Amino acid sequence: MLNMTWEFKIEPTPEQADSIERILGVCRQVWNFALRERKDWLDSRKSPVNACSIKQEYILPVDKPYPSYHTQAKRLTLAKEQFPLLKEVHSQVLQQVLRTLDRAFESMRAKKLGFPRFKNKYRMRSFVFPQLPKNPLAGDVLKLPQLGHIRLRLSRPIPSCFEIKQARIVRRASGYFVMLALQLNVSVPNTPISGHPRGLDLGFDKFVATSDNEQVARPQFLQTLQRELKLLQRRLKHKKKGSNNRHKLNQKIARIHQQITDTRKDWHFKLAHRMSDGAGMVFVEDIDFRSWARGILRRHSADAGFGQFVNILQWVCFKRNVFFAKVDKNYTSQQCPECGAHTGKKELDERIHSCPVCFYTTSRDVAAAQVIRNRGLELVSGSGHDLEVKEIVCRPDAAGTGGNVSLAGTGRSRKLKK
Repeated sequence: MLNMTWEFKIEPTPEQADSIERILGVCRQVWNFALRERKDWLDSRKSPVNACSIKQEYILPVDKPYPSYHTQAKRLTLAKEQFPLLKEVHSQVLQQVLRTLDRAFESMRAKKLGFPRFKNKYRMRSFVFPQLPKNPLAGDVLKLPQLGHIRLRLSRPIPSCFEIKQARIVRRASGYFVMLALQLNVSVPNTPISGHPRGLDLGFDKFVATSDNEQVARPQFLQTLQRELKLLQRRLKHKKKGSNNRHKLNQKIARIHQQITDTRKDWHFKLAHRMSDGAGMVFVEDIDFRSWARGILRRHSADAGFGQFVNILQWVCFKRNVFFAKVDKNYTSQQCPECGAHTGKKELDERIHSCPVCFYTTSRDVAAAQVIRNRGLELVSGSGHDLEVKEIVCRPDAAGTGGNVSLAGTGRSRKLKK
């Protein structure tokens, strides 16, 4: 089964835009009520039996069950008789709000994420139609429940073999968008492990360095518009909360942030295709980039978007039939890619790798990328797959090889004659 999500901008009429805002408002009220119900149940049971909470809490019966998704969905059906406003929104849309909240609590427990937040009218920005009518797309017009026929900018044609399963309406600073979930009932074979191997090392000095001795500078997307954002945010501080002027200024700031986000994502896609060109295998370090976002360079890490780039690179490799894998991240800068010797810890200002054993010298980032490539080859050779690895370089004296060429499926190398 092949699943994809394509995003298009929609052009709703004023009546449809009012309907979208009304649906978002009802979804926000359902989210906040369900979240408050769960929070009150948890708060009433978090105090010890021999002590009271230092805050004022609701006293709930001991036998009251936990408000799970199924309990809240059942009560949502009964609440429609008491609150007619809930009948104005498609029932499955409100059920998806409760499902999203339930997944947020599961992620909080399993992935140690933060507690779900209450939504104001600006934070609730999307809702989902989980089921669509048959053949909902006719040309550039999409038929949605409750909204009717809505026009979208079909920037690329949707293949006729794919089926549109669901649609998510998203409100952003630049307008409304729809995210279509496409599905094709086909078995997707595994990506073959063959071709030219390429290791990638991500960092702050250079955004990415490859094992082919290519280095890409780190663009500063936020830095280019930082001065304008700072001035607007300084003006925002003096605006009265809830006023129209504050809302307009918030919209202007949001449009700048969306411009930064769109520019970064576009650059990541272009770089991912560039890194996949001419490669049969791509290897990166297995890093949790959330730890980078907590350090002294957290602003630069968020501006670079390393995690987003790795996710995009994995998808591009899958789409272009390039094998993608993550390798161990430890000590990649302390190992010589030529002889495998341990060269010791390097300071951050030391940007040249010089091996005291084999005297191999190159850029520190390129050497780390070559170590990642070597570890990737060891990983796939030890996995039991048949390898068909082409020559790593075209000439024996290329940087990072020293005249060594990997042999297919053997895990060994031989010296080329000069």
